[in-house]
Amino acid sequence: MSEKTILCFGDSNTWGCDPSGWRRFGRKTRWPGVLQQELGQGYHVVEEGLGGRTTVWDDPIEGYKNGYAQLQPLLRSHMPLDLLVIMLGTNDLKNRFSVSAMDVSWGIGRLIDLARANSDAFTGSKAEILVVCPPPFAPMDGLALEGIFVGGEEKSRQLASAYRAVCKERGARMIDAGESISSSAVDGIHLEASEHAKLGRVIAREVAAMLRICIKKTATVT
Repeated sequence: MSEKTILCFGDSNTWGCDPSGWRRFGRKTRWPGVLQQELGQGYHVVEEGLGGRTTVWDDPIEGYKNGYAQLQPLLRSHMPLDLLVIMLGTNDLKNRFSVSAMDVSWGIGRLIDLARANSDAFTGSKAEILVVCPPPFAPMDGLALEGIFVGGEEKSRQLASAYRAVCKERGARMIDAGESISSSAVDGIHLEASEHAKLGRVIAREVAAMLRICIKKTATVT
C-alpha cells in the first residue's frame, strides 16, 4: 500500500514540552512519536506543534501563534494528507483572550471547515479529521502560570462538551483526552512523559479505526 500521511497540528503539548523545566521530550516520548511507533511502517506522522498556538486568535503578546492563519499553508505543504489530528484550545484560555469554552470550540469548528476546504487541493480526496480535546487543567493555585490563565481552570473543564457539540455538527471524530490522561501538577497544563505515552496509544487506536487498519502490537515507549 502507499504510505499514509498523518499531520498532528497542535501546541506545546504536541511539541512535547516537559512541565519540569520546559525542555522538549525526545521524539519517541512525544505523543506523535508514540503514534508513529504504534502505527508502524507505511505511516508517516508529521509533527506540527508550536508552543502558544491558539485556534484562531492573534496573540498580542507573543505574536505568530494564530492556528487558523497557519493551517492552510501547512496542509498545502504536507499534502497529500490522509488524516489531520487537531489538538488545540489550551492557549485560548489565557486571560488575555477573554473567551469562553464555547468560543474556543467555535475556533475548532473554523479549523475543521478550513481543513475540509483545503486538504483535497490538487489531490481530489479529503483528509479525515480527528479533534483531540485537551485534558482539563490541574489545580493552578500558586503555580507560575496561574496569572496567565486566570479563570482558565474552570473553562478547561467545559471544553469537552463544547467540542463534542461542534464536532457532532460537522461530522468530525473527537477524542476527549481528559478521559484517559491528566495535566501535570507541576505547571497545570503540560503533559508528563507517561501521559504522552497514554495519549499516543489512545490516538493510535482511533486513527486505526478511522483508516481501517490493524495495530498488531503495542510498541515499547522510551
